[in-house]
Amino acid sequence: MTPGWFPFPLPRLGGEGQGEGSHHRTSGPRDPHPDPLPGRERERNLLDVRGLKKHFPIQKGFLRRVVGHVRAVDDVSFHVEEGETLSLVGESGCGKTTTARCILRALTPTAGEIRFRADDGTVLDVATLPKGRLRPLRRQMQMIFQDPFSSLNPRRTLGDIVAEPLVANGVGSRHERIERVAELLRLVGLRPEYMRRYPHAFSGGQRQRVGIARALALNPRLVVADEPVSALDVSVQAQILNLMLDLQAQLRLTYLFVAHDLSVVKHVSDRVAVMYVGRIVESAPTERLFTAPRHPYTEALLSAVPKPDPRLRAQRIVLEGEVADAANPPSGCYFHPRCPYAVDVCRTETPALEEIAPGHAARCHRARELTLRGVSR
Repeated sequence: MTPGWFPFPLPRLGGEGQGEGSHHRTSGPRDPHPDPLPGRERERNLLDVRGLKKHFPIQKGFLRRVVGHVRAVDDVSFHVEEGETLSLVGESGCGKTTTARCILRALTPTAGEIRFRADDGTVLDVATLPKGRLRPLRRQMQMIFQDPFSSLNPRRTLGDIVAEPLVANGVGSRHERIERVAELLRLVGLRPEYMRRYPHAFSGGQRQRVGIARALALNPRLVVADEPVSALDVSVQAQILNLMLDLQAQLRLTYLFVAHDLSVVKHVSDRVAVMYVGRIVESAPTERLFTAPRHPYTEALLSAVPKPDPRLRAQRIVLEGEVADAANPPSGCYFHPRCPYAVDVCRTETPALEEIAPGHAARCHRARELTLRGVSR
């Protein structure tokens, strides 16, 4: 392999069963306030999303006239510091995956800014970047898909699948790409000779390792993981999560982790942002959000987390009513029709995402006065 064609040599990890130890993440307080950040803090941010919106038109009639919009993502703001893991959590359909796809420009945002700091220090707005400049930037942003069975082409070998980003970007000669694929397979705990086999010969966990290898082929700085373990068995989930944590530590990766399993989120995240009907309703460091939530929706989500110790089982909070319609959301707070703490102001005024403690923000009129129940450590 030609020296220097890849920025630094990759470390090697163990096989399928490696990484059974605990990798619980902790972090100090960070500021999720939606207002512009100070210059020094902005320099630490790899990704800075401001006022992101993605609306899908509703068309009816023979002429397909637009009669409304589905507000899949509605004024979302957050930042991700280099080297950390931010998790987006919420119910199915709340806009997590749409947000992730907008960040990668798989979907074009309706409005807002997606400011990404490139490897040369330049800050670029991915939301408005022309296609000609977007293609080289995508080498620094890659995605791990949810379903390891449908995300791999069954007609191509593992070698072709993992090498596809290298071919598409014209990286290396054929011999260099083969060596690179072998190195990537070792990195994710697979044997290099597997590159001649097809996806049907592998288990779900092994297929997801192939997906991870493909995402790392171009040495990205930001990896968007869209529920990467939700389709796997619990025992395999732990192996994949620990592999991702090892890779993050050794390759200096930054993760945007999309999930709905709060047990997984607690294991891998530095910070957590909770979404409801296209909006972030709470953002905080992981430990603080789990032990002292400040939004009623977060409290309801945490009450559904399974607890193996019967002595620690708390009463489940069952929310009444249906999730708000993103095409016709209610006035005021979107959560007020289901909220047990709602008052008159919740039905008329839209709450802002306000910082209520250092590093802890909530979109709730009563966030400062409510004492909500979290989960035990």
